[in-house]
Amino acid sequence: MTELDHKDLIYKVNTLMKENQELQRELTKLKKNKEVLSSNIEKLENTIAQIPPDQLPSDISISIGEKSLRFNMVTILFIDIHGFKKISEGKNVQDVIDELDQILFNINKIAKKYKLQIIKTIGDTYMVAGGVPVKNSTNPIDVVMAGVEIASYVKILHDEYEARGQEFWEMRIGINTGAVKASAYGKKKISYDLKGETVNIATRMASSSEIGKINISANTYVLVNEYFICEHHGQLPVKYEGLLDMYFVDSLKPEYSSDPHETGLLPNHTFQVKYALRQFADLQEIILDKLEKELPDYLYYHNYKHTIDVVNQAELIGYGEKVTDEEILLLKTAALFHDAGHTISYQNHEYYGCQIAKEILPKYNYTEEQIEHINELIMATELPPKPKTTLERIMCDSDLDYLGRIDFIPVSNTLYDELKAQNKMGALNDWNKIQVKFLTSHQYFTNTANNLREVNKEKQIDRIKSTIEWKNDEEKQAFEVEVSKIAEASEQRKKEILDNAEE
Repeated sequence: MTELDHKDLIYKVNTLMKENQELQRELTKLKKNKEVLSSNIEKLENTIAQIPPDQLPSDISISIGEKSLRFNMVTILFIDIHGFKKISEGKNVQDVIDELDQILFNINKIAKKYKLQIIKTIGDTYMVAGGVPVKNSTNPIDVVMAGVEIASYVKILHDEYEARGQEFWEMRIGINTGAVKASAYGKKKISYDLKGETVNIATRMASSSEIGKINISANTYVLVNEYFICEHHGQLPVKYEGLLDMYFVDSLKPEYSSDPHETGLLPNHTFQVKYALRQFADLQEIILDKLEKELPDYLYYHNYKHTIDVVNQAELIGYGEKVTDEEILLLKTAALFHDAGHTISYQNHEYYGCQIAKEILPKYNYTEEQIEHINELIMATELPPKPKTTLERIMCDSDLDYLGRIDFIPVSNTLYDELKAQNKMGALNDWNKIQVKFLTSHQYFTNTANNLREVNKEKQIDRIKSTIEWKNDEEKQAFEVEVSKIAEASEQRKKEILDNAEE
């Protein structure tokens, strides 16, 4: 082999090695892309599996095969149905079956009213679930409410049959709450199959019940006994758990019912407020997730953590000011949405937050009057604050609570970074001067906030002043005079606001 041939061979080998390395890189890239696609497909399928069938677009045609999902808190309602042989004596069997189908059809309407997922309606087996496929914290209440209404409907039918001298179905209702595994399957219309000990206990609750009664487990009882009249009637042996207490549910407690002396089925305003406060956890999870995903990256201060702080503080100050439960609900909801408008625009974000609230809150059964009040509370957070009512004062104090906290300076610096990222702020030294003026002009409007934070706020001013660099003594003295005037004007403005405020 000549030297030229040798060089040519080396060149070809090097070329092949480079091509091989390039192919390896492409292969690695394709593998990663495949993993990402597989992960996205799985997320998509799980998302579809959690969408109620009636909310799917009519033209969707996705077969998700079978997917196993886990739900940590689901409430199962199981109806044990007997009496076919006794009822069908001397009757056309098909007529009897049609009769039962009509009864189950009406029971399904009740289940859908409470947004429950129908699992099984075959023969003498009837099962629905709350908290599937959309997870929520109210499903124990929803299912028991449905159970009470179903029991009332069945009793009316039983009395009608009895008046005609006819036999009626024997129906026993059992309810249990716990974790389940759900298999989602189907094309277009998605169905669910639930498995686990929670389901088994629900069926045993039904078989251990009495005709026409609702038997709930201790698991459900601890979550609903505040709202319903319950009677302990025995224990059920459960494998690995020992004896499980059982309770019969009668109706809503009188204080939560608008017809306590009749059916006890109709919830009153007090119940609706309690329910909404419980449901708030679900609403909060959705909005915080929206904020985390949609807020711009440069919002170092107005992020979802700030929203959590304001929600918590609104509740704390609200209770400190002795407002009602409904007012706590309005405050917490307004706090949740007060910065949601930042997902649309930094400017006028309060207005956009109101628009988002108007779109979402009706889905959670907020009334028009409540939504209007919530929007007024959101708009009250515009600077400078000019609250007119007790709730607006609480809202303003909650939004600016950080001004009197020990972590004020690091939190304040995140706001500086946020403004600087948008070219709205210059040097940090200038920012500190602005902060001193702002803190001096700011006033808390509620006794609770003043007791919690006002002293600390004075310390914040001294701490910031100590960090400011002055060109000379004259500049410092002029600044102090200006701050003193701001303090006087602030005290006067606060007095005027409180004097004119609605009580």
